[in-house]
Amino acid sequence: MTRPRAPSGFSSPAFVFVLTTGVVNLFGDITYEGGASINGPFMASLGASAAIVSITAGLGEFLGYALRLPAGYAADRTGRYWLITFVGYVINLFAVPAMALAGSWQFAAALVLAERIGRALRKPTVEAMLSYTTNELGKGWVYALNTALDEIGATLGPLLIALVLLLRGDYRTGYALLLISAMAALIALVVARVNFPLPSRLEQGRTAPAEDLTPAYWLYMLAGALFAAGLMSFELISYHLSKSKVASEQWIPLMLAISTGFGVLASLAFGKLYDRFGLPIVITAVSISAAFAPFVFLGGFYLVLFGMLLWGIGYATQDTLLKAIVAEVLPEGKRNFAFGLYYAGYGVGWLVGSAATGVLYERYRITMIVFSIAAQLASVPIFVWARRRQEISR
Repeated sequence: MTRPRAPSGFSSPAFVFVLTTGVVNLFGDITYEGGASINGPFMASLGASAAIVSITAGLGEFLGYALRLPAGYAADRTGRYWLITFVGYVINLFAVPAMALAGSWQFAAALVLAERIGRALRKPTVEAMLSYTTNELGKGWVYALNTALDEIGATLGPLLIALVLLLRGDYRTGYALLLISAMAALIALVVARVNFPLPSRLEQGRTAPAEDLTPAYWLYMLAGALFAAGLMSFELISYHLSKSKVASEQWIPLMLAISTGFGVLASLAFGKLYDRFGLPIVITAVSISAAFAPFVFLGGFYLVLFGMLLWGIGYATQDTLLKAIVAEVLPEGKRNFAFGLYYAGYGVGWLVGSAATGVLYERYRITMIVFSIAAQLASVPIFVWARRRQEISR
């Protein structure tokens, strides 16, 4: 007797799970992207230099990716996916409103790192749980839908901060208000845990196609690291906008909101197109993203705004397409570990790129821009090579 398939429309358990986790991430992104929109200027107001801001952001991203490896390994070995997810979210969420208490750039930097560490703990478990729905809903579409809800939150968070500043509030008031969205995210996470205690039961068919880590997997990691090295953090961008006076204090978070709002549309489009056309969509997205730096760091207000749209495409690529690619080469029984290891490599690229761009910013800005473009474009032939190895191994 054949096993009946679960409904595959909007009412299917798989879709409801993806939507519920997306709501968690929506409120989560309101919290930490709202904070990220002013971290650079806030640290500068406490006496931090461009190098300190960029290196802190880069180290935070490195830890936020590198620590996914032990987190994913622990999740696979213990099976305590939800416990690890909850611990990660608590640290990730509540480090942001704690910035309102920072009295020095050192304390603020420590909280930036703590927020990224919390994200590292919960990220591989969430991505792995989502992977159980990919056979029914499509790899590109699952991560696109989840990313789109992320990006809606990432749009609303900076808009909230911009409103606070427009109404004559200060940075500390903005951070403190983000406690509300942090609590909302935690409540939504409890709802997800109660309704889906075992997400693995959502699996339809085989969603982890590999037996072990393949050559294609390692090449995808290398390509992702190169792409990350050229995709700068908003902390450095906001520092530049603040110091150069290209944008007013209120416009800096608005620019982040506009770019992430554009990223919502890009993520949904990329997810659907990837399920249909595959790798050419990744190459196109990477090539578009690579052009952001000269507009952002050399242009006036409107060119910067255009460059931020391209930067938003880069983040949509990171959060949708790279996850969909890795999901195609996940090994069964090690999917948390595989996601964690992949992002550890991605984090190395981010750290190297952030350190390089932060140091180059002050004196060699053209070199910094060339580095950003070259690093992202260097990932393209590696992605192509990885896909060929993947096809050979099938």
